[in-house]
Amino acid sequence: MSVTELAPADVWRNRIYSGGWKTGGAGTIAVTEKATGIEIGSVGAASAADVSAAAAIATEAQRAWAATPGPQRGDVLREVARLLQEHREEIARQIVRETGSIRPKGYLEVKLAIREILEGAALASQSTGVITTSDVRERHSVARRVPMGVVGVITPWNSPLILAARAIAPALATGNAVLLKPDPQTPVSGGILYACLLEIAGLPEGLFHVLPGGAETGDALVRDPQVNMISFTGSTRVGQAIGSVAGGLLKRANLELGGKNPYIVLDDVDVEAAASAGAWGSFLHQGQVCMAAGRHLVQESIADAYIESLVRRTSALTVGDPFKGDFHLGPIINERQAENVDRIVADSVSKGAKILAGGSRDGLFFKPTVMVDVVPGMPVFDEEIFGPVAAVTVFKDDDEAVSLANQNRYGLVAAVASSNLRRAQRIADRLHAGIVHINDQTILHEVFGPMGGVGLSGNGHNYSTLTNADQFTEWQWVTTRDDLPAYPF
Repeated sequence: MSVTELAPADVWRNRIYSGGWKTGGAGTIAVTEKATGIEIGSVGAASAADVSAAAAIATEAQRAWAATPGPQRGDVLREVARLLQEHREEIARQIVRETGSIRPKGYLEVKLAIREILEGAALASQSTGVITTSDVRERHSVARRVPMGVVGVITPWNSPLILAARAIAPALATGNAVLLKPDPQTPVSGGILYACLLEIAGLPEGLFHVLPGGAETGDALVRDPQVNMISFTGSTRVGQAIGSVAGGLLKRANLELGGKNPYIVLDDVDVEAAASAGAWGSFLHQGQVCMAAGRHLVQESIADAYIESLVRRTSALTVGDPFKGDFHLGPIINERQAENVDRIVADSVSKGAKILAGGSRDGLFFKPTVMVDVVPGMPVFDEEIFGPVAAVTVFKDDDEAVSLANQNRYGLVAAVASSNLRRAQRIADRLHAGIVHINDQTILHEVFGPMGGVGLSGNGHNYSTLTNADQFTEWQWVTTRDDLPAYPF
């Protein structure tokens, strides 16, 4: 079974999905294999007019969907999860080709997307409100959750299947319609695939739209008055622009943005275990993860041993085409991003940082890199890299570790490694981050814990089983009485 057999290529080639498969108004987008640059397909690009038309269709379809019994909405999503499981091999391979991730990451993404969808489906069977108290005996008072209406979802290219699932599933389960704009670099695994799956699973027509495109398409989605909410995962720069527009329109915007995440290694750890976790946190998916370990903060008494272990592990990693072999790292997503990694490394070296491993590339294949003597003020300390670079900064004591960790405006994830849990918790309590892990690295993704950041990493609207019901609905207060009361006027 292949992705194209879920929906034959001649059905979706050069098309968008909006009330069926149709030609987009903004031309086409090539789908490429990132390791080779080979074109493996093409999809339609949505214009602003396409967005407006899709929003009108979705607005109409959403009313009947919201009135559909919740368990029936959940059944559609459970069927999507079953289809993902059935076709996981081909879907994972599509992710590998389209994103440049290694094979295990592709399989993990399918597994996590299935869990996101199943947990989202469960929302459809949960209570939708409560009976509240009232100080008037004859008044019956209820607070209930009602759908937002039409939800615009804008997703990135690095984990397109998961990051779409975590918004699509709870939005549909709670009675909304969805307009999805996948990143133009991953329009199949991040969008077209879900159109195929939901159509096969029996989702009524008009509730789900896939509108590939660039900045103009995204801007039209944010500004459309028929779109009631925006769910965005991506860069801080774009998130700030979306937040500004949405705020002016008094429109809800859930923003999960970039990170420059500290991995704090205290002097009482197992150094080999800590270095292994740190390497994984920096190099998984070529470091192209918002939760990547961007800064290794290591206590000075173990710094030499930690660096030696990290360099040894880094030097043993292989880089190559993940679709053709079992490599540890695949390609950077595109030349622009690779050039940015080059810039950050070179500028940091010019300011005094040293490269102990890697530091060079062959096209999009960037060698995993370890840099030391890194201090605040260097790009490798201050900027999100989105590349396979582990930057090591040495600290003297716990207070300095906290100061260094909090020394930027990001606040997505932080991690602390220590054999003394009370000490680690005291540090964790002082960290400016939406997520903190003790005795683990920074890249953890589960639907059960709130996912989201503070500062430049987001606006605190988190995705999780704890928060999704509130994120994708709004409260409505309803009171009833048997008769109209008497008033003085």
